[in-house]
Amino acid sequence: MAIDNTSVITPEQDRIGANADGPRPGDVIVTDNLWKTYEMGDQQVHALRGVDIRIRHNEYVAIMGPSGSGKSTLMNLIGCLDSPSQGKYWLNGHDVSELNDDELARIRNKEIGFVFQTFNLLARATSLHNVELPLIYNGTPAAERLARAKEVLTSVNLGERMMHKPNELSGGQRQRVAIARALVNHPSIILADEPTGNLDSKTSVEIMALFDDLHAKGNTIVLVTHEPDIAEFAHRVISIRDGSVASDGPSKRVKKDGPVSSVNVNDPKETIASIHAKEVDAKKNEKKEKA
Repeated sequence: MAIDNTSVITPEQDRIGANADGPRPGDVIVTDNLWKTYEMGDQQVHALRGVDIRIRHNEYVAIMGPSGSGKSTLMNLIGCLDSPSQGKYWLNGHDVSELNDDELARIRNKEIGFVFQTFNLLARATSLHNVELPLIYNGTPAAERLARAKEVLTSVNLGERMMHKPNELSGGQRQRVAIARALVNHPSIILADEPTGNLDSKTSVEIMALFDDLHAKGNTIVLVTHEPDIAEFAHRVISIRDGSVASDGPSKRVKKDGPVSSVNVNDPKETIASIHAKEVDAKKNEKKEKA
């Protein structure tokens, strides 16, 4: 993160952002000249420097960057866990950049489904109760929330594990419970922070295959990661460096005719490395055909 010794607004901060016109039809996330600055004594630390991004409904986007790049700060702003120091952020058409804490909490519950690296499940609660929690917070009637929780658990292949507690589940199953909890409110976006960070390679592939399925069903997914191989499961990669967007474009996985390879989660040899090996082979074959 860059350090600035002055509190004066610079021309860079005062610029008109690329997304000053705000959200357009079909947009779910729009940021315009987004800054996050922390005061450290007589210094200012700019964690984000004028970030302009636009994500549309049903996009599958990875936000990638090394430690200290600003990606976690950006995730906190997108997730309405914090407010920007400057700039605008529209979520599903609503300007959320100047909301207070209570208003942000309501937006989070309604619009965002979170999936965390550490699962964040209640240890003494069943899978069913963990998934019900967001519906309890927003006052959904008991019968409706029970039905919806059962529905999403079944959709992530945990229909037979509803009454199991986290310590009775594998790491992959716990992450599936967390994903079901993220889905239960029918959010505008699924925001996944390092969702495979605590999983082995095979289980990571299974979870990423589930995200593929969720995207195919119409969900908007924003994946935050520092791992390039995980980012390449998305269809678009936004790279953050020194608090700014360094690059933004299609992932290597995406071609004109769609993803290069599919994932067979039932094959124990199907790891992240093997998937990328297939992609390399596909590119070699393509070059041979052109030659």
